[in-house]
Amino acid sequence: MNYADYYKQLLCRIESALEDCFPPRHNDEREKLFEAMRYSLLGGGKRMRPVFLLEFCKACGGSHQAAMPFALAIEMIHTYSLIHDDLPCMDDDDLRRGRPTSHKVFGEAAAVLAGDALLNAAFEIMLSRGRATGLPADRVIEAARVIAVASGAFGMVGGQLLDICNEFTEADAERVELVDKLKTGALIAASCEAGCIVAGADMGRRKAAVDFALSLGLAFQITDDLLNRIGDEESLGKPVGSDVSRGKKTYVDLLGVDACRKMVDDLTSKAKKSLDCFEDNGFLTWFSDYLAVRSH
Repeated sequence: MNYADYYKQLLCRIESALEDCFPPRHNDEREKLFEAMRYSLLGGGKRMRPVFLLEFCKACGGSHQAAMPFALAIEMIHTYSLIHDDLPCMDDDDLRRGRPTSHKVFGEAAAVLAGDALLNAAFEIMLSRGRATGLPADRVIEAARVIAVASGAFGMVGGQLLDICNEFTEADAERVELVDKLKTGALIAASCEAGCIVAGADMGRRKAAVDFALSLGLAFQITDDLLNRIGDEESLGKPVGSDVSRGKKTYVDLLGVDACRKMVDDLTSKAKKSLDCFEDNGFLTWFSDYLAVRSH
């Protein structure tokens, strides 16, 4: 199988399903809100989290059809977090994926509300469409619970606060790793574990999926730190060096470029070993390597 082509097919399916979630609502006073939601949700990207959710479900014997509502939900949650991260009160970014950020296009109030609406829509789609696919109610509830925990104060949101607290401080490697595990790793882990849950996998496979995600998520964030320091602005779609301007310590500051590259290789290898208990793991193995050497 050509995994690069397969990935493109997955992206097309995900994009099409996302487009169907919020069609234009002409003659509706709330259209500005829906337009702001679509603007960020359909703004491209690797769709890493929904891809992992779909493929871990498949690797455990489940179907993409059953997993798709949860895959769409996880991308909505990720998108809402990006909208809020870009706000002036957070990272104050003007560009995202080569386009003006949501608050630059629609204003801060509409951007905040678009993020709020996407978060709520995520749980609506999991609980309604998830059950409509014929999944047992306990799987729907458990998958939604795992995603909720990873999205909140004990996961992504908590990590974002710690990230802000780290600005212009002498954060050590342990502190940086904690932020990365919460802000980035938690939602990736939830994506992988939720895919297993939808397929009805046992706790052994769920744990293996989380172990994979925590290693892969850390490698992903370190690669992001490297790209933020030495990447190409045109490829990234945003200025490089923003971490330095905000006084954020990253692994690049603590260990240097060469050591970070080795960490990415080691963590990616560790992640791939966690896939041994999944028989259909060829694409997941390829995708792990793809993310490790990406340029954006």
